[in-house]
Amino acid sequence: MKEKKRVYEALVDGAMEGLTDQALYDFVKARCPNATSKKIVRASLLALTDPHLKDRNILDVIYALAIKHRLDGGEDEEADEQVQSSQAANQNTPQFS
Repeated sequence: MKEKKRVYEALVDGAMEGLTDQALYDFVKARCPNATSKKIVRASLLALTDPHLKDRNILDVIYALAIKHRLDGGEDEEADEQVQSSQAANQNTPQFS
């Protein structure tokens, strides 16, 4: 939950600064380097359901980002899984000198 809250805050802060689309995504990734598309989408949904967040423009920007990364979010997750499985495979293979 802590990570999602940080991503949520980065999303809202970036949107309040007027960032949209890729600029907002880059802003969130800079503030939360471990944020995946899945985490960004979940944090976006948290923002969209926040009753205190009422600015329509900010909500529209966050919604657009969530939709974009929901549609192509599998690529980011698959890349993370491939890196993790590759690292695990490297740890299990003997090292020859």
